[in-house]
Amino acid sequence: MTKKQKKIILDDYENEILEAYENGNLKPAKSRTDYRLIAQNTMKKNRKVNIRISDNDLSALQRKAAREGIPYQTLIGSILHKYASGLLKDVGE
Repeated sequence: MTKKQKKIILDDYENEILEAYENGNLKPAKSRTDYRLIAQNTMKKNRKVNIRISDNDLSALQRKAAREGIPYQTLIGSILHKYASGLLKDVGE
């Protein structure tokens, strides 16, 4: 361990998982192919929608997308996906 690395303190459950991993007792739940297929199906875009949005909101989204280096449609799709899947919450919640 180098000086810059901090020792991580694990609880009993985390130590149990680490020990099982180090002993080779953990097996992946799915193969890489399964995860790749799941990801492709999740991100498949098979529907088109048209929405009306204010010029100010669209401009703000376009600026944010430009800062992220992605198309604004991709940003909007990502926001909608995160909200629909429960990863993005209302501020009031």
